[in-house]
Amino acid sequence: MQALPTLNTLLARLDPAAVRAERQLALVQLIAWLRPGRHEGAEMAVLRLQQLLQRLDDEPALRECVQALLALLWSESDGGSLLAEYGLARRLSLLRELRRRAALRWLPGTPDTDQLGALFELAFRPADAAWLAALDKPLQARLAELLAFPARAQALDALALLANEAAAEGQDAELRGRMDPALRQAQPFRQLPLTVAQLAQALEHGAEAEALQHAAYLRALLDACRRAAASVLSHLESHGVSIDLVFTLDQLDGRLERLEALLNLALGGPALPLLLRLIELGGAQRGIRPLLGQHFQLLARQIAERSAETGEHYITRSRSEYFDMLRRAAGGGLVIAGTTVLKFALAALALSPFWGGFAAGLNYAVSFVLVMLLHWTVATKQPAMTAPALADSLTALRGLRDEAAVTQAVEGFVDRVAALIRSQVAGIVGNVAVCGPLVLLLQLLLQGLGQAPVIDAAKARYVLDSLSLLGPSLLFAAFTGVLLFGSSLIAGWAENAFVLHRLDSALRWNPRLQALLGPERAQRWARWWRANVSGLAANISLGFLLGLVPVVLGFFGLGLDVRHVTLSTGQLAAALGTLGSGLLREPAFWSCVVTVAGIGALNVGVSFWLAFRVALRSRGIRLHERRRIAQALRARLRSAPLSFVLPPPAQAPSTGDR
Repeated sequence: MQALPTLNTLLARLDPAAVRAERQLALVQLIAWLRPGRHEGAEMAVLRLQQLLQRLDDEPALRECVQALLALLWSESDGGSLLAEYGLARRLSLLRELRRRAALRWLPGTPDTDQLGALFELAFRPADAAWLAALDKPLQARLAELLAFPARAQALDALALLANEAAAEGQDAELRGRMDPALRQAQPFRQLPLTVAQLAQALEHGAEAEALQHAAYLRALLDACRRAAASVLSHLESHGVSIDLVFTLDQLDGRLERLEALLNLALGGPALPLLLRLIELGGAQRGIRPLLGQHFQLLARQIAERSAETGEHYITRSRSEYFDMLRRAAGGGLVIAGTTVLKFALAALALSPFWGGFAAGLNYAVSFVLVMLLHWTVATKQPAMTAPALADSLTALRGLRDEAAVTQAVEGFVDRVAALIRSQVAGIVGNVAVCGPLVLLLQLLLQGLGQAPVIDAAKARYVLDSLSLLGPSLLFAAFTGVLLFGSSLIAGWAENAFVLHRLDSALRWNPRLQALLGPERAQRWARWWRANVSGLAANISLGFLLGLVPVVLGFFGLGLDVRHVTLSTGQLAAALGTLGSGLLREPAFWSCVVTVAGIGALNVGVSFWLAFRVALRSRGIRLHERRRIAQALRARLRSAPLSFVLPPPAQAPSTGDR
């Protein structure tokens, strides 16, 4: 890296008669000279600043030159781009803000600009806040005198600009429709520009007492605006999340914070706190991952909470619920057996890759939807739904200080883990125990009737090779777990959109639909869609993800495939029916059996782990009690290992029940 010019060289370049690009480049380089090096502390920057100020005090002509240059900077530049807009999105859209941040991050800037915000971005780095904060009061005063910062005039102009922007945002139809009615009727946003204008007028006429009254009223308005914005966020949590609305609320909160900082500056407060905040925002506005994480957290919470509501139905807590899960899983295995046979029939058509994948996805989607409509279950769909429900129980650990309460919360979590695992075991056992024998029985029935089996010997051997323990099947099973998790996200997003746009109300009260269906039928349809939109989205999306994603990835040369435990069981049973009982004596068959067990574990484990991580992130949980929870789980495994597999013992009826 090229070394910075010396102080003498930099001061020689500070010429007000130079073109704008040259003199502003000299200022940027002077700030870079002040900045401490990689192995230097903030005190080094303070010493350099003291050296610079002392040099200017010793040379009045040089000091006048610097002040003239800074005066040109203030007069020729748009101060609002720094004080009112810097660090805040001008266009309230998440995608536009992403594009803007990407440009800031990867495109070089230029000092040849009349936008003070752009020049500030080029001159300062986030680390500069450390040495600026280390300045003592006398040094701050000397620096402020040198800068000749027109605090009141610049602050009032920025206040007026920002008040108009905040008023426009706060009165947007999307926000107004979701505000608390009482806060909306108070119209705090509408009063912002007028109050700022009255404050500016009082300050310009030297009416300090009147200005203080307007300032106090402005602070009260800002508090009212914050409460109104917070009521919108509460509405979103209850009625569906819009990413753009969440982003708008975040920017609105930033503008209200900036208004208060500018108000302090206009009333004679120090400029350093605002400068430090602007430097902090300058570092934050270059980050893309923090932006995505911040604004998708609320959506993740909404998706996770809706999945948690659904997931509660998949956790068994009693013997009756356990055996009911077995029964529903057996029904799911019955349908998946037909899916397996139809999959082989579609493969025999030798369709092109895309249409073959589409047909397979349609086959899976119809089968999964049929399972849902019959109130049966497919075990591998459960983890992505049950993980958020499990994460809900961890929220009880937050804020607990009493040892007995913490112990009780940990034991409750372990109970839910045990119930969840045995529910998964029951689901997989029910699916596999019916699907495999049913496909085998169909093979034997076809052979007994003199018909061709579902698959021939060559395809049966291909099935054995594809399920080999030494092959990539376990990797494909983990990839299938990712797709299972993806379908749960799609389901949460679809239900969130359904609620956000009030489609259940539209289905019930839309005049055309009422005329077409009648009031009672429209009401039934609205209830049915509200109850089933998540399940339909999950099952249809899962089917097409399993069918089409491998085809799309194959187009790009990524040879990933799917391995689903129930479908793999059906395929293995079909191969056994074709090759006969002699296959049971071959090690390859038992290798496939072990592989199928591993497929089931990875299908469930990967999708559960991903969903659990999202659920934890959405709730902002940090597992400080992780070690204690792990110890409690190990203790339960030692003391009652069968509680993770078998249903709990039946409770004896109490005396009052007899």
